[in-house]
Amino acid sequence: MGIFTFEDESTSTVAPARLYKALVKDADTIIPKAVEAIQSVEIVEGNGGPGTIKKITLIEGGETKYVLHKIEEIDEANLGYNYSIVGGVGLPETVEKITFETKLVEGVNGGSIGKVTIKIETKGDAKPNEQEGKAAKARGDAFFKAIESYLSAHPDYN
Repeated sequence: MGIFTFEDESTSTVAPARLYKALVKDADTIIPKAVEAIQSVEIVEGNGGPGTIKKITLIEGGETKYVLHKIEEIDEANLGYNYSIVGGVGLPETVEKITFETKLVEGVNGGSIGKVTIKIETKGDAKPNEQEGKAAKARGDAFFKAIESYLSAHPDYN
């Protein structure tokens, strides 16, 4: 098993607590509204806390597909949320899981800085693939910006 780890940051004009609420606490309803490709988010195992597995159904290339998302840790006091992609189209054949360790901190002018550490764990002797890391980062950036745009367009959301 190989592990490929990298870190990234994204900035947002949205305050950390408001962004966290949308990304974590209200994610199951906000995400399908904010991200056009995502059709639904449903719990398939667990109670919403750590260990819970969610099925995210999306349309990609005209086909309905899904991703299995496992909640690893929720740290509401520090605006942290860790999860893994454990199945579905978001997981290449050579990858066991992709773990995202995220945290929101105060940014400039009342905005946020989203910090993420991404760990890609490969199966067997498979070597970590830099392209898979870049693809995971690009999806994460697009997702983050889609939620930010939704919140900007819906100033009454609290």
